[in-house]
Amino acid sequence: MTTDHYIPDEKDLSILRLLQKDAKMSVRDISARINLSSTPTHERIKRMEKLGIIREYTAVLDRKKVNKGMMVICMIALNVHNKKTAGKFIEEVGKLKEVVEFYNISGDFDFMLKILAPNMDDFHEFFVNKLSEIEGIGQTKSIFVMNSIKESVQIL
Repeated sequence: MTTDHYIPDEKDLSILRLLQKDAKMSVRDISARINLSSTPTHERIKRMEKLGIIREYTAVLDRKKVNKGMMVICMIALNVHNKKTAGKFIEEVGKLKEVVEFYNISGDFDFMLKILAPNMDDFHEFFVNKLSEIEGIGQTKSIFVMNSIKESVQIL
């Protein structure tokens, strides 16, 4: 059974919603909430893990409390559009710990990066000495986030 053919039913969706809100919730607590005994609940969770529907369990941190208060959205257009240049760019950006989200987009720019830094000086250091040194960058546009209205990892 692959995820291409597997469609979660209402019980699975309920489990996923609960785990998104609290990944530490016990199988017993989940079972009670969805009106299903522990064993089938556990089996459903294990199946969704095996299928890759549940990719990982993680802690969501308050970025400001871990000294990553500055968020920058950086748009990047490559100067050459070919597989080799894009592949190398993707490989190099993927190594940068300051980049926490990285998307290939359409429009005037080719990529969008979400970058976290402690402050403007640290962002500048990152931009000048790391990001700008990657070959293939033609144009950049940095957007400094003034206030985060909504941040969520919940997709259901």
